[in-house]
Amino acid sequence: MGTYFGTDGIRGTYGDACINAEFAFRMGAALGEILPPSAQLVLGRDTRGSGPELCQALAAGLEIKGAKLLDYGIVPTPAVARAVCAHNADMGIAVTASHNPASDNGIKLFDKNGCKLSSEVELEIEGAIDAQASPLASELAAPTEMSPVEGASCYLEAILDSFESNLLEGLKIVLDTANGATCKTSPVVLEALGAELFLIGAKPDGLNINLGVGSEHGDSLAAAVLKQQADYGIAHDGDGDRLVICDGTGVILDGDVLLGILGLYALETDRLGAQTLVATVQSNLGLDFTIKNAGGEIVRTDVGDRNVASKMRELGATVGGENSGHIILRDYASTGDGLLAALEFLRVLRESGKSLEDWRTRVTLFPQATRNLQLVKKLPLGELSSMQATRVKVEDDFGEAGRVLIRYSGTEPKLRLLVEGRDAIAVETAMAALERAAREDLEVLN
Repeated sequence: MGTYFGTDGIRGTYGDACINAEFAFRMGAALGEILPPSAQLVLGRDTRGSGPELCQALAAGLEIKGAKLLDYGIVPTPAVARAVCAHNADMGIAVTASHNPASDNGIKLFDKNGCKLSSEVELEIEGAIDAQASPLASELAAPTEMSPVEGASCYLEAILDSFESNLLEGLKIVLDTANGATCKTSPVVLEALGAELFLIGAKPDGLNINLGVGSEHGDSLAAAVLKQQADYGIAHDGDGDRLVICDGTGVILDGDVLLGILGLYALETDRLGAQTLVATVQSNLGLDFTIKNAGGEIVRTDVGDRNVASKMRELGATVGGENSGHIILRDYASTGDGLLAALEFLRVLRESGKSLEDWRTRVTLFPQATRNLQLVKKLPLGELSSMQATRVKVEDDFGEAGRVLIRYSGTEPKLRLLVEGRDAIAVETAMAALERAAREDLEVLN
């Protein structure tokens, strides 16, 4: 990660050092310098009240460098990625802070292939941003020439063309759109494919995105599913690239189980490219055993759907994702799309003729323990002698039937510990030993 970019674009509180109109203008100007002359870009946003100002500032910065903008308005982030390819554009920009509260905003970028940028390109952009002069007030206020495009319609047409027209007939579904970018897209698709729909989180006002609803609030989805006696619940995050599934009993499906079901069915129907499912280091070890027992392979990457997508392209894999609900289906799209993932999940159930419970029992997750320790200061992990010695002992005891993950948060002064194994008591014992060792090596606040 660089100075501005994190694991998924630039994100922060609106009005801070990066998420403000002046910075957005400089970023637009920087992109205009890096891209070819008269470059064309696609711009979309979620429903945050700060979005229009940031979009205007980005457009102003791009315009002074001669770039052209197609304004998609409020659309899911995956719609921006898809539009880059559809319009043969040079880049896509989504102004969103995803699942963060309305007080935050951010910027996600896509290259000409609809893929998230590499860290090398992000560093180049950071250097170009720093080289830009701050804008005059008149430059920020000047009207810009953005060509409005009915982006939602283009996106909806592409999604509907990918699935059978009666896919969801007979299903009652609760849909939670997080008061975000999917409010005008996901309901249209689900109803067009035959679902009886009940909506929550579908009244955005610029301030309520993700507020008590969406992928971070599965309890709201579960309660609505039970109240409506629905077959399933579907929740997105604020920009629509995540998926959370709830069954008819109000139980939220673990993200690794969802990923495992999609991977297993793709493997069994010869649709899993390279017979490989790509996941991150955060995914449960049970997922590895599930896929390997079915004849496939698991490849893991660092946290971040960008890393997953990059590895999928490298291997030719068609299914991958994170246990947070970022699911990438390369047969359909270049990036994660919560709506696509939901439709593919429901297609698997219908096409296979098996119930969700049948599938769920095939993905056996290992007991897991996690700790997040707030630190005064991060020290190089290699210098933590007590913790490293404890880690070696735990890994020797577990062998291939367990694992330990020790990493620092990329955005906070926190140490993240994870232990998995077949035996729950052994897992908790190992976690206690690791936490004691961490407290010996580091100054911990909690």
